[in-house]
Amino acid sequence: MTRRPLTLDALASGGKKALADALAAIETRAGDPALIALLDAAAAAPRGMVVGLTGPPGVGKSTLTDALLRLWRGRGETVGIIAVDPSSLRSGGALLGDRARIAVDPEDRGVFIRSMAARDRLGGVSDQTVAALALMRALFDHVVIETVGVGQSEADIAHLADTVLLCVQPGSGDSLQFMKAGVMELPDVVAVTKADIGAPATRARADVEGALTLYERAPDAWRPRVALVSAQASSGLDELRAALEAHRAHLSGAGRLARRRAAQHRQWVEQAIRARFGLEGLAAARRLTIADEAAGPFAQADRAARILARRLAQEP
Repeated sequence: MTRRPLTLDALASGGKKALADALAAIETRAGDPALIALLDAAAAAPRGMVVGLTGPPGVGKSTLTDALLRLWRGRGETVGIIAVDPSSLRSGGALLGDRARIAVDPEDRGVFIRSMAARDRLGGVSDQTVAALALMRALFDHVVIETVGVGQSEADIAHLADTVLLCVQPGSGDSLQFMKAGVMELPDVVAVTKADIGAPATRARADVEGALTLYERAPDAWRPRVALVSAQASSGLDELRAALEAHRAHLSGAGRLARRRAAQHRQWVEQAIRARFGLEGLAAARRLTIADEAAGPFAQADRAARILARRLAQEP
């Protein structure tokens, strides 16, 4: 059987099957030069905006993802979704399978959903999420990364998303908990879900807006927006879309988006090395990658990993 060529053009013309094959290659062909070249080509050619959707379990992240999907597809825009689920202790695979909770026409070529297991990562994303994101960002108008849950370690999503969308549930005391955990430093947009319950949702919005004022920001910095949303009642979605588009417009000015993504690429390299070699390996890798700054993030990480592995093999 002939192996499909690993190029962006082949992915763009090959439909869902081609993308599924490329995502499978991420898990089975690590270190393959052709795969690394594809990932770096994708990282250098971002097409869509990436929304990192996070919040505590049960807040309605999958329901909101489904609502955003329908909203964007109704406007003729393409959508890729990466749903990061808890891992099965037995198989290591995705335990919940968020794609089962998101309604989509299997014949719709403008939508692609991938469930990924968090495995042993505590930051709400999986090790393969970065590579999958790079590919999907190059192919779709919008990419949503839905994380496992929320906590201080959830800061990982900031290294992946252009816009961090935090979901808060009314009446849960989340706003106070987030103030303690420092999570309110992260979001660019906050969605108070289940807004159809009325007064508790309004109070939650006020609590969140108050919590957001506790963090000092530069005069020209983005001020996070808060939207009341009920995905079940299809209310507040236009307000949420407007907030996401306003943040996109903000990033488009003064080179902010380019700087944000360049910083993310550096983080991708560091996270890959730290996961494999620890903090001491990361310190050594920082010295190695300086001479290879022109390379893409995946080539940088692979080069540093190969050199570090050889050095470890030589140690007595």
